[in-house]
Amino acid sequence: MKPSVLIVDDNAVNLLLLATLTESVSGVPAVSFDDPLSAVEWCQSNTPDLILVDYMMPGLNGHDFIRIVRKLSHCMDVPIVMVTTENEKAVRHEALSLGATEFLAKPVDVSECRSRIRNLLALRQSQNLIKDKAKLLEHEVRLATAAILDRERELIVRLSKAAEFRDPETGAHVQRMAHYSQIIAKKMDLPAEFQQLLLDAAPMHDVGKLGIPDHILLKPGRLDDDEMRIMRRHAEIGAVILAGSSAPLIQLGEEIARTHHEKYDGTGYPNNLAGENIPLSGRIVAVADVFDALTSERPYKKAWSDEHARQFLQDNAGKHFCPVCVSAFISAWDEVMEVKARLLD
Repeated sequence: MKPSVLIVDDNAVNLLLLATLTESVSGVPAVSFDDPLSAVEWCQSNTPDLILVDYMMPGLNGHDFIRIVRKLSHCMDVPIVMVTTENEKAVRHEALSLGATEFLAKPVDVSECRSRIRNLLALRQSQNLIKDKAKLLEHEVRLATAAILDRERELIVRLSKAAEFRDPETGAHVQRMAHYSQIIAKKMDLPAEFQQLLLDAAPMHDVGKLGIPDHILLKPGRLDDDEMRIMRRHAEIGAVILAGSSAPLIQLGEEIARTHHEKYDGTGYPNNLAGENIPLSGRIVAVADVFDALTSERPYKKAWSDEHARQFLQDNAGKHFCPVCVSAFISAWDEVMEVKARLLD
């Protein structure tokens, strides 16, 4: 891409001379203004690669011009050359403090002017290349991160599908409870990043059922006490399956698998955690999971009505469930019903 050079000088002869010298170096016509206010207006929506500005101009002197241009974010690092007389040291010092890069002395020396323009355009080109490389690297990092997240999500989907093959519960249950969990997190004003992680990680809540014997997992009736003790091991088994990952998504899945059967009053399993000692993810998923389990038909029970299940959550807020999570779930009732209608068994 050809460089663009802005020249600002109220003297027509100087403007023509500088424009001619600039074109001989850059290979493109300069953008020239004899009015500094018009030049400022042009800079509002354009980014030159080099600016040559005279000091003595009516309406807006060189110092004022530099001060204004340097406040434009896209022009903060554009090289600026001030054209002034050799003996105006105070003017030069002030210009440097305002952000001038170089100076040209009047009368302009043609060889010196060409060299300065050439060097500063080369400097600007190097700056742009560094910026472009930084942007390219940032883009590549985003792509690599997205690819890692995609692989993590794929792993979760495959683990969840493996659990589904052994579990009489349907894949729609996994999808519904994950969306319910996200809705609760949204209503609690939790960060959007956490909401997405929760949506992706919640389907792993019952992955530990892979380790439960078929005669218990697939039993059509209710489990006896010994069978229930074995079934309850799925929370710890799931945590063991997912343990040790450095990926935030898998870490959250482990946390959910381990804690989604804890109860707010401390009577849950596997660790009898209570209140806010239960991780927030576990408290959220507990509400979403139980609601969907209650409103879904199983071989050993009929589906509860939505209103009955909602009342159960409210009645058990502060006992089985975190009251804040229940309140968030109920306050999003229309969204919950939309998910339930959309993700049918």
